[in-house]
Amino acid sequence: MSPEVKDQVHRDDEAWRGEPLPRGRHKLATEEVRASQRERLIRAMLETVAESGYESTTVPEVVARARVSRNAFYEFFTDKTDCFIAACDEEADELLGVLLAFAAEPDWAQMMRRGVGAYLRWWAERPALLRAYFIGLPAAGERAIAQRERAYARFRVLFAGAGRRARSEQPDLPPLEEFIPRLLVLAITELVAEEVRAGRTDRIPELEDAIAFTAIKLLADDDTARRALAI
Repeated sequence: MSPEVKDQVHRDDEAWRGEPLPRGRHKLATEEVRASQRERLIRAMLETVAESGYESTTVPEVVARARVSRNAFYEFFTDKTDCFIAACDEEADELLGVLLAFAAEPDWAQMMRRGVGAYLRWWAERPALLRAYFIGLPAAGERAIAQRERAYARFRVLFAGAGRRARSEQPDLPPLEEFIPRLLVLAITELVAEEVRAGRTDRIPELEDAIAFTAIKLLADDDTARRALAI
């Protein structure tokens, strides 16, 4: 892994709240102990995959990094793929929660524009997760690919909902073609993945205007997209 990627992962480390539990006797509840262990294992899995790639990542490396016992790992996960999928699922849940908050925007096009910006910044602020998800996931086998398809389906629902809202606010728009949400999910995901593969993770937010314009245009029309970006 290049020094630049290592620096990015290490910057992620600084924000990690999953510190080891205090040694010896403590007053933490069992639920707190287990939650802390699971959080550290998930974070360690993502960081190790980001640094070494999925295929080279091993359970002993992950438990050492998380400072959790091997037995504890297998209390939570059946194998490294199970842990990796759980990590990706949790991150997808967090991202979707961020995007759903934009539903309160009074204008659907501004909802889309601001949502696209938040989506890109969310990824750019998590370089280790970026590499793990966009580079590690495709190498993790059928179960991991199924996880990605589940995430894609949820994002398709978001775009389809935006299309319906657009037509409620702009009744003159023609019916939305069913393939548009699918096209947007695949195109945006691959654009981000391309930046990750090229080592341009810091430039991902620069895609905001182009992606927002294209998404609004496909969900509505050129005029709506131009007005949204002019505000």
